[in-house]
Amino acid sequence: MNKTYYDPADLKKFGKISEWNQELGDKFFDYYGKVFEEGHLSAREKSLIALAVAHTEQCPYCIDAYTKDGLQRGITKEEMMEALHVGAAIKSGATLVHGVQMMNKVNKLDG
Repeated sequence: MNKTYYDPADLKKFGKISEWNQELGDKFFDYYGKVFEEGHLSAREKSLIALAVAHTEQCPYCIDAYTKDGLQRGITKEEMMEALHVGAAIKSGATLVHGVQMMNKVNKLDG
């Protein structure tokens, strides 16, 4: 079996990221925890958003974590896939809208 850079076991080590800088690590985890508290959005909604963003950022650790979290919160596979498509549409739209910069540059250089 080929080894890859991504090791699913590393997700369990995430909490250790503070070991080399406790102050900043603690601040990050305080912030992270606060963000995912119930607020105007439910924890379920936040988990679904996190899953979509995890895909657009292509973070396998986040995809694993928020797929599991979503299932525990009752998010269906259909809802997960729909959220993934929302993320993909935004990501592709953001890529395409930057094509205007290319068009502007071509027009400037041609004109």
